[in-house]
Amino acid sequence: MENKAHAMAAGAFVLVVTALLVMLAVWLTRDNTQRNLYEMSTGESVSGLQPQAAVRFRGVPVGKVELIGFDTKVKGNVLIRVSIDRSAPVTKSTFATVASQGVTGLGFIQLDDDGSSPERLVPNDEDPPRIPLKPGGLDKLLKQSDVIFDQVEQASTRLNKLLSDENQAAVTSAITQLGEAAGSINRVARGLEPTVATLPGLSRDATVTLKSVKTAADDVSTTATRLNAKGGTLDKLSDGGTALAAGVETFSAGTLPKLGEVADETARTMRQLRRTVNAVDDNPQSLIFGNGPPVPGPGEAGFSANGGKK
Repeated sequence: MENKAHAMAAGAFVLVVTALLVMLAVWLTRDNTQRNLYEMSTGESVSGLQPQAAVRFRGVPVGKVELIGFDTKVKGNVLIRVSIDRSAPVTKSTFATVASQGVTGLGFIQLDDDGSSPERLVPNDEDPPRIPLKPGGLDKLLKQSDVIFDQVEQASTRLNKLLSDENQAAVTSAITQLGEAAGSINRVARGLEPTVATLPGLSRDATVTLKSVKTAADDVSTTATRLNAKGGTLDKLSDGGTALAAGVETFSAGTLPKLGEVADETARTMRQLRRTVNAVDDNPQSLIFGNGPPVPGPGEAGFSANGGKK
């Protein structure tokens, strides 16, 4: 009887401890966070994403994946249902991508917002609103893989052409010519060494010449200053030019009119003298007897057609 009593006590103790452990596990794993349901539909692959996977908003955990199945509204699409904390800023401009966790490759939902609409997305657990699911970086890489492979193939073909025997021979010839050119440059450099050695002397001569030019320029500057100084040569020339202009103006105003009058009078006298000389040439006797009375003209008494008196 005592053995049965001990066995029953041990069994009861085990049951009580088991119940306490279950209650403790339930208490530790309880989740009182209030969440809203949202859905995502995509025609892309969601490999690596599992139920209970994390949902993060810009890296901050805000929920988990509740269900992964097929979309009954869009044929062929995959439907993902997630629960997100009510405090998460889910707006109409929020979008989702499927990302991978480091080296494990486990997928999770990454939420982000482009900021185009600050209006919050109204939750409805009976008909959950949908968040756009955009292709992630891995999906974009897979889509571009064909293009990348084509580019790699083209690059490989061009590299093979570049490394052909003809191109290798051309490169070898170019390197040989480059070596010859370098040798020529070295020979020219050795030929220029005597000239380079004379450069310090030329530099000293050039310095002396420049000093002489500077001295001459200073002398010219000094001379120009003296010429332009008040009472200097240019000032005196200016005063002489002014006096000359005044004399010319006085001569033009006073002397020239008088010279004009003398010239007119001389011209009249010359005309009178010319008439007198002509009259003497026609009648030399007039110098002794005078001109006499004038010859009668036509219609006057004593007129004669031969020029004589009747």
